[in-house]
Amino acid sequence: MFTYTKSRFHAVRLRLENHVPSSKANALVWEFFLFVFKEGWACLFGAVLLGLVLLTKWRWPVHAPLARYDFLFLAALAVQALLLILRMETVREAKVILVFHVVGTLMELFKTSVGSWTYPEHSFFRIGHVPLFSGFMYASVGSFIARSTRILNMRYTGYPPKWVTVTLAVLIYANFFTHHYLPDIRILLFVLVAIAFGRTWVYYRPYQTLRRMPLLLGFLLVALFIWIAENVGTFAGIWVYPHQSEQWHMVRPGKYGAWLLLMIISFILVSLVHPPRLPENEEEAVLMPEATG
Repeated sequence: MFTYTKSRFHAVRLRLENHVPSSKANALVWEFFLFVFKEGWACLFGAVLLGLVLLTKWRWPVHAPLARYDFLFLAALAVQALLLILRMETVREAKVILVFHVVGTLMELFKTSVGSWTYPEHSFFRIGHVPLFSGFMYASVGSFIARSTRILNMRYTGYPPKWVTVTLAVLIYANFFTHHYLPDIRILLFVLVAIAFGRTWVYYRPYQTLRRMPLLLGFLLVALFIWIAENVGTFAGIWVYPHQSEQWHMVRPGKYGAWLLLMIISFILVSLVHPPRLPENEEEAVLMPEATG
């Protein structure tokens, strides 16, 4: 049914990128606007889901015939279908979301079984103690990375070989399970991530000028926003950590490291769908003074 490869956003993006500001200062402002706009578009699925989480915290009737978790699950499915029908998302990105839903749900099943966190409300659409909408929270991370890669036309230099990244992803994912029974190798994993991606630069074009940043810095920034979103989720009572059982408190800073590692898994899985590419003109990209932003 869906045979297109470009989303509806593609045409909108081209029109915005073809705008000609009246001065250099206006060009910088326009570039910042475009960057925020593109990143906002990239996290559309996650933003809608997070908005529904907050809305249902304040507005969901206590005795509603449909459980809150079930509404969130059905709403996530509806949003996903709408994004595809309106060509606001590509089929490839929808496949990425499906993969992350499965990966996230498997982790949720294990983590809730060992008491890492709980879902305090009842629901019909669930597996064990895990409501099915929870997988969409992981999927939104994969969706953001996949969409950012396409929208910002991301390219990379110094990217590690595939066998290195896949091995790293397997080790990270396994440690989320094994650290409950074996020594936690999280510190070693951080070191391996630094070694693997320490030389990697990501190139992106918000407007007309090619920009770049260390990929490790990008990892840290994205993980920070995910940790903030997790605080919103726990504040809304969607899931609860043991230290939040009596009263809400901020998610402990140590969870930031866990999200950093999980986000790296997400990035590596997306790289299997969107293989990392070199800049179109690597020599020019490295030498351009503007490419340090």
